[in-house]
Amino acid sequence: MFTALCHGSMCRRERSAPAVAWVMYRENQVAFSKDDRGLHASPAEARRGFCRHCGTQISFTASFIPGLIDLATGSLDRPEEVSPALHYWGSRRLPWLKIEDRLPRYPELPPVS
Repeated sequence: MFTALCHGSMCRRERSAPAVAWVMYRENQVAFSKDDRGLHASPAEARRGFCRHCGTQISFTASFIPGLIDLATGSLDRPEEVSPALHYWGSRRLPWLKIEDRLPRYPELPPVS
C-alpha cells in the first residue's frame, strides 16, 4: 500500500532508533514461509512481531489500522529496493533529526484507504 518513515515515539522506543522505515500491506497480502515470529503487545492495542531466533523486529499490527500489517523495511532481504514515499508522525519527530527530502509529511497517520 505504501512505504514510509515513522517518527512516532512508540516505534522509536521499540527500535531504539530516531525513525523507522516500514512498508504497509493488507494482511491478506502477506504470508511468512516460516512463521517463527514471537508477538508482544506494544502498546496494548498493537502487536509487534519479532524473530524468535535473533530478536529482529519484523511486523506491526494494531487495532487502529485494522486489516493492515507493517513490515520493517530493514528486515527485508533487499531493503534498498523499498524507498520511503512519505513521513508520518512528524509531530513526534526528534527536533535534531533533519531529513532533507521532498517527501510528503503528515503530523500523525497518513490517510489510509
